[in-house]
Amino acid sequence: MGGTRTLDQCLKRALLYRLSYQPIEVVQDNSPAPQRKIFPGVNSIGRRAARCLSCRVRLLDRYLFRELLTPLAYCLGALVLLGDCFSLFSELEKLQERQLHFFDVLAYSVAITPEFLVLVMPITLLLALLYTLTNLSRSNELTAMRAAGLSLGRICAPFFLTGCLLSVAVFGLNELVVPLSVEWKNNILTRYVEKAGDVDSKNEFRNFGFTNARGHRTWFISKYLVATAEMFKPKVKWQPPDHSIQQLWADRAGRTNGVWTFYNAEIFSQADDNAPLVPTLLTNVLAMPDFDETPRQIRSEIKISSYQNLKKNRSSDIPLADVFAYLRLHPKLPPKDSGWLFTKFHGRIAVPWTCLVVVLIAIPFGASTGRRNLFVGVAGSIFLCFGYFVVQQVGLALGSGGHLTPWLAAWLPNLIFGALGLVLMSRVR
Repeated sequence: MGGTRTLDQCLKRALLYRLSYQPIEVVQDNSPAPQRKIFPGVNSIGRRAARCLSCRVRLLDRYLFRELLTPLAYCLGALVLLGDCFSLFSELEKLQERQLHFFDVLAYSVAITPEFLVLVMPITLLLALLYTLTNLSRSNELTAMRAAGLSLGRICAPFFLTGCLLSVAVFGLNELVVPLSVEWKNNILTRYVEKAGDVDSKNEFRNFGFTNARGHRTWFISKYLVATAEMFKPKVKWQPPDHSIQQLWADRAGRTNGVWTFYNAEIFSQADDNAPLVPTLLTNVLAMPDFDETPRQIRSEIKISSYQNLKKNRSSDIPLADVFAYLRLHPKLPPKDSGWLFTKFHGRIAVPWTCLVVVLIAIPFGASTGRRNLFVGVAGSIFLCFGYFVVQQVGLALGSGGHLTPWLAAWLPNLIFGALGLVLMSRVR
């Protein structure tokens, strides 16, 4: 391969310069003139060697990027294609029950791809790294690079950069693309047939209530339309600074210019919870700018309440925007809910960095010299990665149950296996 020959030539040239550039003895004469060097051409040779070394490094990085990204693209495309086909075949009966058409099924396969892409990205990176490092090790290219004076960490710098970029990409997919794709998928499933339990895709919620602990307001809504943020038969109960109790009843409410507007509204006053309701205001249209609950916060309340009721334990199921919106309504959560929600929060940030941890695990096994260590290295790295996912799920479960600090529960596998990868890298010869 042309790229390999160019790399070998550059490495040999750099090694030749390194071996030939020996310290030059400085000779002084008895004259009062300053020190002078016997061979003035050495400086130009050193400059040429430095330029060759910098060229070698840039070429080396491009070469390693190409060697990694090629199998990474092949593995990623193959796994995504297999995953989509497997999902479609396993859910074929459900798709038929939903009465989806051919183009609906194609759209559904596109909608499930981002979520599956986030799941297989660390595994794909692991396989591509093992393949790349094993080829470099078996062809003695790693030995030549290290003989030229490059450390293992410097050689693997493109791999670390790839791991960081993929971690950022996974985080962006989780926050920006996956929520939209999940919503799109649910909308496709319920396009023709709706079933009980389709909470994520429902636009209409009945007999829904929530509490804004920060604003000391409690809402009860007979019917709420998510798409238009429209309420029917809303009732709001709050406590003003005079410690009395106020209640607002209306036939309908909507969001107009960022302000909740109630129609056919009536306000009642109470001295305390046991006192009778006393009407204080009756009007056709009533704007309440003090009610600062936003449709996004109400939607996050619906989603997180559904997650709590269904006891979902996945770490990537609640976007950070929904968590922040929920915390604005509930600044002081009970310990049980606080542990569960903050574990989700830290898990949302920690999980994408699995890609970087995978790099730390794969390098010491894939870069080990000797053909007899090939299968041992591949099997060992895969075993460690599966162990990583087991520790990750156990940590999230302990954090959600309140048995472990939320941030530690989410970051524990990254800390353990990242440190283990660094220790193993330091022992690679």
